[in-house]
Amino acid sequence: MNKEQFKGNWHQFKGEIKKQWGEFTDNDLLEAEGDYDKFLGIVQKRYGDRKEEVERWMEDWQERNEILARKATESRNQI
Repeated sequence: MNKEQFKGNWHQFKGEIKKQWGEFTDNDLLEAEGDYDKFLGIVQKRYGDRKEEVERWMEDWQERNEILARKATESRNQI
């Protein structure tokens, strides 16, 4: 996930991240506020040894959303 994608999807992403990874606090999310590097620092602080697992989940989440967006665009184009 690149930094622009991360920032663009931040509002959707932060709700999902709290559901999936319960150790994130509202303050953590406010601190990161769409900044990929800050977010990764918070991941390291909260999850340390599971950082790669969180990052893998982020990539999967982004890929799923890209697929859904493509399908929505294709559906609109068929109308």
